[in-house]
Amino acid sequence: MIEAVKQFFQYAFIQNAIISAFLLSVITGFIGSYIVVRRLVFLSGGITHASFGGIGIAWYFGLNPILGATVFSVFSALGLEYLSQGRTLREDSAIGMLWSFGMAVGILFVFLTPGYAPNLMSFLFGSILTISQTDILLLLILATLTLVFFVAFYYPILFVAFDSDFAKTQNVPVKFISYSLAVLIALSIVFAIRAVGIILIISLLTIPANIANIVTHRFRRIIVLSALISFFSIVAGIAISFRLNVPSGATIIITMMAFYLIAKGIQLVRQRIFTLKV
Repeated sequence: MIEAVKQFFQYAFIQNAIISAFLLSVITGFIGSYIVVRRLVFLSGGITHASFGGIGIAWYFGLNPILGATVFSVFSALGLEYLSQGRTLREDSAIGMLWSFGMAVGILFVFLTPGYAPNLMSFLFGSILTISQTDILLLLILATLTLVFFVAFYYPILFVAFDSDFAKTQNVPVKFISYSLAVLIALSIVFAIRAVGIILIISLLTIPANIANIVTHRFRRIIVLSALISFFSIVAGIAISFRLNVPSGATIIITMMAFYLIAKGIQLVRQRIFTLKV
């Protein structure tokens, strides 16, 4: 058993994947908790799928696809945040239009690119086992930036997450917090593409936080527990992927979903027992 573990960790790509798992868990712990508590899951899904438009445009012009996805996602996030605050268009309508528009633009530009079309599977489903040193550096920068921002503005973020209207009455810089977090959400989505892909990113950002929310309703504890669940789920998913030689993005999300079902089952049993005692 010990020998098998040593053999597993001796590969450089496994070591890179574990480091990435830790950094991703930090990011998803903070950003995912905010998304779930403020109920921005649908908005995050819109940004996620819109990012594919940036990938397609960057591919057409011979640029780094992640760079294109970053620019497209950040502007999409800021645009959606502006629309949601200005009420110039219903938020769900704006998200739905951006969702389909981004995917359509991405597909169009990918297939307009001369030569063979790229393997879209790598963008749609990802693989944390292919994470490079550059990807790790980007994740480290984003994890550090996210940590510093949440530490510096923890209470304003808390107010905005639970009740933005009340936060405005308390002179909390709601717009600054909202726009800053919109950018961090967009960057989190883009930098996680290589790990789990566009299709599965939203699950990575929301499942751990939802599991944590079953256990506790305190925001600080949700963040910590979400990060821990995310890390162990990613590591377990990597091990399963390595063992079965299947896409790591899928095994990571399936592992997270298994943890969610277990946590939900325990919660229902405890509620049933409490009801019978009463």
